[in-house]
Amino acid sequence: MAKKITIIGKVVYENLEGGFWGIKDEKGNNWLPVNMPEQLKHKGKKVEIIAERVEMMGIAMWGETIKIKGFSTMTP
Repeated sequence: MAKKITIIGKVVYENLEGGFWGIKDEKGNNWLPVNMPEQLKHKGKKVEIIAERVEMMGIAMWGETIKIKGFSTMTP
């Protein structure tokens, strides 16, 4: 079973390779969800994500690939 991680950060949209949604955490790390929920797709939204790392090659060479297991939004 994969270890769950908690990520606190902001949602970003990167206009590279056709565009994709990601999360930039408070330490400046980039996270690339393979299953970004529609309700999180708002630039600048502060979120807390529970996720698992995913070993996967993708088109967007940006950040570490994760699968979101749970999330909550935070007020600024």
